[in-house]
Amino acid sequence: MEIILKGFIAGVLGTLMMDSLNHLFARLGLISKIDVRIIGRMSLGWAQGRFRYSHPDEMECAPNEMLYGYFTHYAIGVGLAIPFILGWNLLVGGPVSPAWAFVYGIATTAASLFFVYPSIGFGMFGLRSPEGIKGPLSSMANHMFFGVGIAIAVALM
Repeated sequence: MEIILKGFIAGVLGTLMMDSLNHLFARLGLISKIDVRIIGRMSLGWAQGRFRYSHPDEMECAPNEMLYGYFTHYAIGVGLAIPFILGWNLLVGGPVSPAWAFVYGIATTAASLFFVYPSIGFGMFGLRSPEGIKGPLSSMANHMFFGVGIAIAVALM
């Protein structure tokens, strides 16, 4: 149970770090801002069995989409961190390496490139997004921030 709790904490801190640094760097115009409303709409679509859209405009606005978006965003962060912490404990043992937590965070970019972007209609790697290559590069930066958060969390535990 302690490992699950550590994974939960690491997931929340990693996602919080992602959101904080995304806010900072997006305000500077260096990366795209995470659109929590789209995450909410996407998750509501998933709940209704719709996993693919031709374009994000097909996703209908919904009441409380921001709330659903934040819940989904943080649940995914926790859902990605717990397997890492659990896997490390089972396969390696001992304290989790902050360096490997950072690398794992970057590796989670694959989820957005191969699942989220195609799901919302931006195609593989998000290359059909109106922002072009900035979208996938922003995703990489955001997941690097997620990895930093996980690394800090495991270093503090």
